Formats: sequence, structure tokens, C-alpha cells
Amino acid sequence: MKAVISKNELVTLFGKIQNIVANKPAIPILSHVLLEARNDQLYIRATDLTTSMLCFCEAKVIEEGAIAVPAKRLFQLTRELSSPQLKITCPSSDVVEITTVSSDFKIKGMLKTEFPALPDISKAMQIPISSVTLKEMLARTYFSAAREDSRFVLNGIYMKINKKVATFISTDGKRLSKMYTNVDVDPSFQGSYILPLKAAEEMIKMLSDDEQIVNLSLMHDKIFLEHSNLTLITKLLSGEYPDVEKVIPSNITNSMSIHREELITLLRQISLFTPDTSGSVRFIFDQGQLQLTAISSDIGEGNVTMPVDYSAEKLEVAFNPFYFMDILRHSKDETITFSIQDAYNPGMITDSTSATFVIMPMRLNELESPNKAANVSENPTFA
Repeated sequence: MKAVISKNELVTLFGKIQNIVANKPAIPILSHVLLEARNDQLYIRATDLTTSMLCFCEAKVIEEGAIAVPAKRLFQLTRELSSPQLKITCPSSDVVEITTVSSDFKIKGMLKTEFPALPDISKAMQIPISSVTLKEMLARTYFSAAREDSRFVLNGIYMKINKKVATFISTDGKRLSKMYTNVDVDPSFQGSYILPLKAAEEMIKMLSDDEQIVNLSLMHDKIFLEHSNLTLITKLLSGEYPDVEKVIPSNITNSMSIHREELITLLRQISLFTPDTSGSVRFIFDQGQLQLTAISSDIGEGNVTMPVDYSAEKLEVAFNPFYFMDILRHSKDETITFSIQDAYNPGMITDSTSATFVIMPMRLNELESPNKAANVSENPTFA
């Protein structure tokens, strides 16, 4: 292999692919990236055996070839070089040489044949979708997925396609996010997929905020995303996703409009009086007003109020303020609609988009003294 490439373009590619490289690889080759020069392009591939990424940029290819190189050392060295162009050669099958006008480095690598091959996507179902739409679907559901739940299927985003509608759902059992969009696919096609969080996070990073069409290719056990000079391939989580849509409230007795930014501000203030991120805040809805209260024997107490268009009987319910703020941050519009039946059933937040967010209430205890917390931190779940 022999190629000349722009240092800045190479660093840009490394920035996009570095998170795919396994931190604690099960086998040594997974700590490497595969460099391959062909057709006046330099291709870089990384994998952790679950998620893989292939990216490329233009290069002057003098001699085609490929080699697997230790990723961390290669990334660090390239960033430190000051020359605008680098020459990459392989003096032997397991050594890569990087030279500039004034420097020369040799790094021990491994043979291309030892690097895991990419799967064949020729038989995958391809779905064209705009980059900004897919990014929104993933970004506004990603945050509510579980991170280390023993029910592995919850550690991902559930995507269901039916009747030309793609629905995205995630939940950790205490909050739920759901969005949907129309897709250009055969009306008879249907399928369900559970996308790992790491892959979803990388997709969000690689997608642009424009209407450019990207290809989402689906197989029964893998998903491929092609966008510009990047291709991401991920294995899907296996298992059956729970039927969590049944917890989305349907018989709503109380709905109100709430100013989103004002509520975020007040929740930030009142959350300072909860002992940790698992604490709760009491929401007291009364005639035209919402009062937020938090009491901690170690910290103190806080009370804030804001106007809301609530006219029903007084209602008291407790929520985790951090979960509530997460939902508000991923909502759109100046005002959102908050709907709730009582203190024991989930609350629902919607805006003018297809998004639906659900949050479980926390258990309420009666206030007994100013020095005793009013809420129990344990939270019931719906998944």
C-alpha cells in the first residue's frame, strides 16, 4: 500500500470512527482500524463486533493495499503531526510507515485477513429517509432508554415499521418516548428492530440537519445506515420488546398547557432540594396554578409556583424532576400539553410534533414534619 492523504481529512475521519473502537477488546484485532487504499480513496474501518463503521476520503493512491493498525496510537500520532500531507506506505505486510517532509514513523500492524469482514447488505430492505427526520426520531427517543437494565431489550430503541409508518419507542420503565414518521416503503412491508444505544448514538452524530436522503437498510439481525462518506452497521438486540404502548394514557381527565422553558427553570431550582437524582418533587395543581415543592432533612426545602390553565379539583402528584426536565428538553414549542388522570397513573407530555412522552409518578407520603421528606424515592415502573 502506498498513498498520500491530507492530514486534516484523516483526522476528521478518525474523529468520526474512534468511538467504534472497543475500549476493552475481547480480541487484540478489535483495538485496530483497517486502512485500505484503492480507487483513489483511503478507507478506514473499525468494529467492536456489534457495531462497525466504514468511512473514506480522497487520497492519491500510488499502490493499492490494506493493513490493520493500532487505532489509539495511530490517532494520537496523526493529530500531533504538523505537516499538511502524509504519506502512508507498507514496507511489509504487518508494518505501516507514516512519513512527512521531516519525520518518519513505523507502526507494527496486523494482516488485513485478521480483521473481521463486513456483512453483505445486498439482500437488505432499503428505506430512503431524510437525514434530519431520522436524526430527530433517534435523538428524541434515545434519552429515555435504559442504560444497564437486566432486560437487555430495554437497552436500545425499538423501531417498528407497519403500513408505511416507522415508530420509534424507548423506555427505562420509568419514562417512555415515542415518535413516528411516514416512510417510503412497500405498504405490505412490516418488521420490528431493537437498535443498540451505542449504534443509535453514532447514528445521531453522523446524520446531518438537512433534508438529504440517506439509506437505512434492514435485515432480520442487522441495520445499515449510509450517509455521505460514512456507513454504519450494527447488530440488533435480540428478544421481544414489551408492549409498552398500552401504558400511554388514553382516558385523560386533566390536560393543560404549560410554558416549557419556565417549567424547566423552576425544576432546575427545586431539584437543588432533592438529595440525589432519584429524588422527587411534589407537583400541586390548583386553580390556575402549579406549585412545586421539595423537602429534604439534610438540605432544606423549596417552593416555587407558576401559572397554568388548570381548573379541576386540587391534584397532588410526585415526579422525578430530572426525568421531567429531560422530557421537556426533548420537547418542542413554547408551550407543551401535560395530561394526567390522578396521582397513581402516568402523566403524558405532548407538543405539536408526533412525539409522545410518558412519565411514571412517584409514591407520595403525607407531610408529617418540616424535617421529614415528603416523598419516597422508589419509583414504580411500567415496563
